Amino acid sequence: MNIISKQPNTGTTIFTVMSKLAADYGALNLSQGFPSFNCSPKLTELVNFYLQKGMNQYAPMAGIQPLREIIAQKNQELYGVSYNPDTEVTVVSGATEALYAALTAIVHQGDEVILLEPNYDSYAPVITLNGGTPVYVTLTPENSYQIDWQIVKSKITERTKAIMLNTPHNPTGTVLSKEDLNQLAEIVRDTNIFLISDEVYEHIIFDGNEHWSLCRHPALRERTFICGSFGKTFHVTGWKVGYCLAPKLLTDEFRKVHQWLTFSVVTPIQYAFADFLKEPDNYLSIPDFYETKRNKFLDCIKSSRFTYTPAQGSFFQCVNYQKITEENDYDLAVRLTKEIGVATIPVSVFYHQKNDYKTLRFCFAKDDETLEKAGEKLCRL
Repeated sequence: MNIISKQPNTGTTIFTVMSKLAADYGALNLSQGFPSFNCSPKLTELVNFYLQKGMNQYAPMAGIQPLREIIAQKNQELYGVSYNPDTEVTVVSGATEALYAALTAIVHQGDEVILLEPNYDSYAPVITLNGGTPVYVTLTPENSYQIDWQIVKSKITERTKAIMLNTPHNPTGTVLSKEDLNQLAEIVRDTNIFLISDEVYEHIIFDGNEHWSLCRHPALRERTFICGSFGKTFHVTGWKVGYCLAPKLLTDEFRKVHQWLTFSVVTPIQYAFADFLKEPDNYLSIPDFYETKRNKFLDCIKSSRFTYTPAQGSFFQCVNYQKITEENDYDLAVRLTKEIGVATIPVSVFYHQKNDYKTLRFCFAKDDETLEKAGEKLCRL
């Protein structure tokens, strides 16, 4: 039997490759983006409570009502933007599903979607699977990965269906500003372009920066799918629970995909999150927690020959190694794992043409002992 694959980027992802390499060589895994510490005991107690209470059957397709209501309330309190929990909030199986469903809802054969690279590796394959074409705007470390909105504007054609954004940004750790939103709004004004905003790190933001969700700009809200994640916020990436906020007309189309993709999300965990979110400190304390982690990691590598600009958000730190070696970033990442005992991600994998700016991405969502050990090893280079 011959199988003709529709998948444009076949093969194992770099994250799986580096995690396996770390396991094979006993290296410290600062590559894949997951914490090495557990979530709040209160959260696991709530999950257990609802398991024992018998909340173990299908949840409503859009998510349980209490969770949709508290998500809407949280967004209103943080950003002053209202979403109707019945018609504009959908609970999904992780932000990756939200991104997939949003793209599938709007992208058709021949459409173009503008991507700002480096970008997370799931974006382009989903566009291609839906018959669309990724159109790239390349951000570089030379200008601190800042967006040149005139270049973005120059990429827009009559076939442009959407622009994808990510703030705080993986892998670079940059964040969008209010002025970025204003410039984006001017670019899409008088167009039918949709926006898909990956905001899974919304609470992991540092140095007094604000999270400028696209929903905070009225002209952007009406055309935007906001994709969020509880996994990144509460250290439970394995639970795969997220949500999508979008105006009713967009949500109607989004749910047509979600209905046949996963239908519903794990029930007892939804109830647990609904209760956990009632205490705002459970998410308002996250920025300080991760800023301490970032500072710890940077302190551990301060005597190394790496150069860097401290991440503004996310739980990733990019470092430049030009003072150490001229190796390409993929080869160095493999060598660091095998010989030094620290696994990382080469940033070239986030570019469609594998641009090599001699930059590595480290995940600092790790316990202090792991960060200290990694720092010791990296300082030997």
